[in-house]
Amino acid sequence: MAPGSLLIVLAWGLLGFLAIQILRLASLWRRGAAANIDWLAGLAAVPRRYFVDVHAVVARKPEAARMHMAIAGGLLAGTVLLLLGIVPRFRASFVYWLLVAIAFAIAVAGAVLVARRRRPARPANLSGGSFTTLPLWLSTYAAGGLIGAIGILARVDALGAIGLVLAAIGGIMLVAQIPTGPMRHAIAGALHLAAHPRPERFAGMPASGLAPVPLDDPESFGVARIEDFAWNRLLGFDSCIQCGRCEAACPAFAAEQPLNPKALIQDFCAAMRPDDPPAYAGSPHPGIEDAAAGTILGTIHPETIWSCTTCRACVAACPMMIEHVDAVIDLRRHQTLSLGAAPGKAAPALTELRYAGNPGGYDPAGRLDFAAGLDIPVLEAGGSADVLLWLGDGAFDRRYGRTLRALIEILRAACVDFAVLGAAEQDCGDLARRLGDEAIFAQLARANIETLKTRRFVRIVTADPHALHVLRQEYPAYGGVFRVEHHTALIDELIGAGRISLAPRGDDAITYHDPCYLGRYNGETEAPRRILARLTGNAVEMARHGRNSFCCGGGGGAPVTDIPGKRRIPDLRIEQARATGASTVAVACPGCTAMLEGVVEPRPAIRDIAELVHDSLILPGDAAPAHAMLSI
Repeated sequence: MAPGSLLIVLAWGLLGFLAIQILRLASLWRRGAAANIDWLAGLAAVPRRYFVDVHAVVARKPEAARMHMAIAGGLLAGTVLLLLGIVPRFRASFVYWLLVAIAFAIAVAGAVLVARRRRPARPANLSGGSFTTLPLWLSTYAAGGLIGAIGILARVDALGAIGLVLAAIGGIMLVAQIPTGPMRHAIAGALHLAAHPRPERFAGMPASGLAPVPLDDPESFGVARIEDFAWNRLLGFDSCIQCGRCEAACPAFAAEQPLNPKALIQDFCAAMRPDDPPAYAGSPHPGIEDAAAGTILGTIHPETIWSCTTCRACVAACPMMIEHVDAVIDLRRHQTLSLGAAPGKAAPALTELRYAGNPGGYDPAGRLDFAAGLDIPVLEAGGSADVLLWLGDGAFDRRYGRTLRALIEILRAACVDFAVLGAAEQDCGDLARRLGDEAIFAQLARANIETLKTRRFVRIVTADPHALHVLRQEYPAYGGVFRVEHHTALIDELIGAGRISLAPRGDDAITYHDPCYLGRYNGETEAPRRILARLTGNAVEMARHGRNSFCCGGGGGAPVTDIPGKRRIPDLRIEQARATGASTVAVACPGCTAMLEGVVEPRPAIRDIAELVHDSLILPGDAAPAHAMLSI
């Protein structure tokens, strides 16, 4: 048989071998819980999700994008062309073999780029082990295809035979390692794009709200075994290519708390294969000396899941769209609901939430104490207002009370018809939900929704991004569908409509810290920046900003679980702020205010955007800003 025909037979043989390996993987994924998948829509959407959504993330590192396009595009094109060679008219064509040669030549160049990523020294975020030998098998297969095609074009059977042997060795080694090696990413990754648990992410929606779990079935209280994850979640774990982007983005890992999101995903992969776990040769979870102590799923230390701030930086950085945070919350739900194992001060906070309606155990009537002398209208049942101002539990805090007073003065200056719920407002439930206590969250959500439905308003405005997220994205599952906006969006609107006027600030530089639950969770990054642009011509950006912002360390219940690390996350963020030379860090979240102000001075001043706007507010008939009016 001619070398060309043998190359085509090899391609079809590798395809059969691949099918067997896919079935082996599918048998692992099928152990997971059921998932409702629209396969037709998912498969039809794969090309766009791959070429648009995946490559939008990959392209954040241009060198990685070039490598990925060359190796993936070249190998796929070359192999598909070989498979098409079963048609006699094709394999008899000079142009056909020229195209095969070009495709595999591109793949060879891609394999060289893959190898160069770990030369001369492997970056810490990239895994070693089988990833070190992967370029060898990629280049062997690609070079075999290229040499074989050249031999056929030049009619040199010896070259064709050499190419066939190389292609066979490389192709067999690549397919053989699929069940536990790097190449399972290619198979699982494509299927994961079709069966993704959050398909709305690909439609440009924030898609970050958690789904409720049935509370009438104790077996549904989170994840106790790897099989409790939905099968398409298991599929997602196997799609990880161990690129380390999540590791580089994770604030807990940067602070050397016991969490590395890349290692966590590999923990899940190992739990799927207890008898033959894939070897992991990447950075471990920092600071865990005895990884076997009190493990979850047989592979995960409890402190690992409680180190997560739920900031979704790992999710936003992942080119395979893996949902790390959803998995963490599923594990927490079992720990909290079934085992009562929430660490640190989490248990007392949850108890106060259950009985007092706020984690501090404060008298609900004290929610308006910050507003002494302001005579704020309270919206009673049956009443109406244009804007319902959701205060949040920051209202019990004296420091955040200054932000709320500034916001209220701004609303009054703009003649906004607003009111608050007062003692009728309970905690939105964010803390309970991130800690995994779905029962308390459901209790709070239903109570608040019932309260809100007895009032009439156009929109809810809040200065707390965590409340914004819960009310906007998570209450709808409980029947609470409301228009919810952040206070920076409303202030931006009021300035744009000319309803408030601002005096320009001085020339001191200001940098803005994006709250995770405002930027990554809800996509609002521009309104705060438009406000700052009107206040100053010296707004500067930190290296990590926008949807790539670095967490303050206050999300996901971290202040109450209090898992130690070698450094503090807010200290790291303030270092990034100092690097800009800014004298002020503008914030837009009570949690961020508390965490960043907790950094030892000297440091930049921490001011909420509402405070900065209030400082520059020009009241009707006044020529000077209104900052002197604010007191507490």
